[in-house]
Amino acid sequence: MKLRLALVGGPMYDGLYEAMGLFDDPGIDIVVHEDHPTLNRAVADLLSNGGALDVISTHSKYAPSQRSWLQPLDERVDVGSLAPRAVELCRFESVQYCVPRNIDVRVLWANRSLCDIENVPSSWDQLASSGLAFGFPGRESGLFGTLFEIVTAFGGRLFDTEARAAFLDTHVIEALECLRRISANGPRAMVDWHYDEVDAAVGRGDVALGAAWPGGTTALRASASGSDLAPLPYFGDASGPRSYAGCHGWAVPISTRDEQSAIDLIQRLCAIETHAIDAASGAMCAHEKALEEVEPIDEIDALRLSITRATIANGMLTYPPMERFPEVEDAAWGAIHAMLAERINARETAEQMQASAEEVLR
Repeated sequence: MKLRLALVGGPMYDGLYEAMGLFDDPGIDIVVHEDHPTLNRAVADLLSNGGALDVISTHSKYAPSQRSWLQPLDERVDVGSLAPRAVELCRFESVQYCVPRNIDVRVLWANRSLCDIENVPSSWDQLASSGLAFGFPGRESGLFGTLFEIVTAFGGRLFDTEARAAFLDTHVIEALECLRRISANGPRAMVDWHYDEVDAAVGRGDVALGAAWPGGTTALRASASGSDLAPLPYFGDASGPRSYAGCHGWAVPISTRDEQSAIDLIQRLCAIETHAIDAASGAMCAHEKALEEVEPIDEIDALRLSITRATIANGMLTYPPMERFPEVEDAAWGAIHAMLAERINARETAEQMQASAEEVLR
C-alpha cells in the first residue's frame, strides 16, 4: 500500500523531496503538491469528505484548525534534537499535532544597483516615503502577514488578549494606509504576487527591495541580480527587526491507512540528514545540530545568517493559536487586496476585516 502524501510545493520546498527521492518512490503517492493556501484547501476537502492521507505538510499557525483530522504525535516522534521553541510553536493546547521542519522569518534584500545601500529605509514609514519599490506578496497569507508586521511596528495588535479581532484599532488603519502607500511605489502587477513571484521579481531586478524567507536564499543568489543583492535587517521597531514567523511542519492524519509507516516517515523527516538538506538551501531548519553545522559560503551569506539568527532570537511575531484562523486570514487578505487594487480605502478595509472576523469567530 502506497503512502499518500500532501506536500507544500515551490522552489523553497521541492529540493528536499527531490533529494529524498519522494517524487520517484514507488511506495509513495503524492496526492497534493501545491502552495500552502492551495494545499490547505485541498487537504480540508479531502479529509472532511472521508479521504485518506498518511502524511501532510502543515504549519504551526494552521495545525490548530486541522486538529480534528490530526493524530497527536506526543511520544510517537522523537523531537529531542529539534529547537524547543519550534517544537512548542507546533503544539496546541499542550498537544503535539505537528513536528517542525523549519523556522521562517523574513530577511530584507536590497539591490545595490537600484538603491543606495547605505541609506535604505529602516522603518515602514520611511519606506512608504522613500519612493523605492518594495516587493511583497499581494495576496493570501503573505499579505496578511505583512500587515501584521506593520501594525506591530506601529505599536498595535491584530488580535486582543482573548484572540478576538481588533482590526478597527487606529494602529491597524494607519498600518493599512502605510501599506497602500508602499504598494503604490511598486509594480502594478504586485497586487497579485505570491511569495515565489516576489522572489522572482527581486531576482530579476524589478524591485529595489524585497523580503524573502530563508529557503529562498540559494535561488536569489543564483538569480540575474544575485551579485547585486545584499541582506539587511528587516523593518521593525525600536527593539529591532520584527518579522511574522512560524514553522512549516509535518503531521499524520487520523485517516492514515498505515500508521507505523507514516510515523516512520515523519521520524525520517526529523533526522539530521534530512534537515541538513533544507539547511543547505538557506532554510533555518529546526534541527539544532544541523543548523549549527551550516557554514556560510561567503561574507554575504555570513551576514544573512547572522541577521536571520538575530531575528529568530528577538523578532519573531506569531499569531495566537486559533482554530478558525485560516477563515479569518482569508477574509482579511481579500479586503486588503481590494484596498491595494484601489477599490476601497483603509478604513473601509478595516471595517470589512472586522465584520468578517466577527462572523467567523462568533
